[in-house]
Amino acid sequence: MKVLDVLGVRVEMPTNHPIVLLRERDGVRYLPIWIGAAEATAIAYAQQGVVPPRPLTHDLLRTVIDETGHTLTHVRITALQDGVFHAILAIDGGAAGGGVDIDSRSSDAIALALRAGADIVAEESLLEEAGVEMAEPEEDEVEKFKAFLDHVSADDFDTESDS
Repeated sequence: MKVLDVLGVRVEMPTNHPIVLLRERDGVRYLPIWIGAAEATAIAYAQQGVVPPRPLTHDLLRTVIDETGHTLTHVRITALQDGVFHAILAIDGGAAGGGVDIDSRSSDAIALALRAGADIVAEESLLEEAGVEMAEPEEDEVEKFKAFLDHVSADDFDTESDS
């Protein structure tokens, strides 16, 4: 199993569909997962530490798991079938021991994992099938350039001529 980190939610252009972007913790592969708008919001809220005035569904589920004496040990992204990622919630058995695996949409599993502080993992075979490799130095340069563009103005350039 490979541990994945959530980099964030992005919007794919030109379709404007949200994507959650996962990255292999000790590698160079990324796993883009297309998700719905509500799930994108839930994931972004969890990453930003936003606490809504009333619990969202993922907050409620985490509370139910905790209050019943169980722990979400990890989330497994298990398969890509017909363009849809599938996931499993691995929940320990609490005081009774054992545990249970519960089928889940990948986006819900990710949103819950972020709230519970649980690892998100995937099989090597899934990363080979659906992972995308991107060179880190190029991405760093692109991010630096985007940051530059966000803060640059025409006043930053000397437009006076010598004549």
